[in-house]
Amino acid sequence: QVQLVESGGGLVQAGGSLRLSCEVTGSIFSISAMGWYRQAPGKQRELVATITRVGDTNYAESVKGRFTISGINAKNTVYLQMGRLKPEDTAVYYCNARVADYGLVVSDYWGQGTQVTVSS
Repeated sequence: QVQLVESGGGLVQAGGSLRLSCEVTGSIFSISAMGWYRQAPGKQRELVATITRVGDTNYAESVKGRFTISGINAKNTVYLQMGRLKPEDTAVYYCNARVADYGLVVSDYWGQGTQVTVSS
């Protein structure tokens, strides 16, 4: 069964940096894309960044120039390097992966989330 495990969240002061990691394990033939989403209390989940298997990236306007998504290759792992963090970046960050199993059935999977808290 496919599982996604996020790590790297924590407490950081405004202006600081964090790097999130997401490792995908299980019955995986290929991963076509991965992404990071976030959800703050009382708010809807929003897209942060995505990356495709070939390396194309997409970012929310609010994080462009501050966050960088990378990875997806060797160990089925994606990273989110977050810099110049702001209090409004505080949220639970969720990893998403679009996975094809060995029967070539494509499904989206989600991690359990990792908390990022940015203090003023």
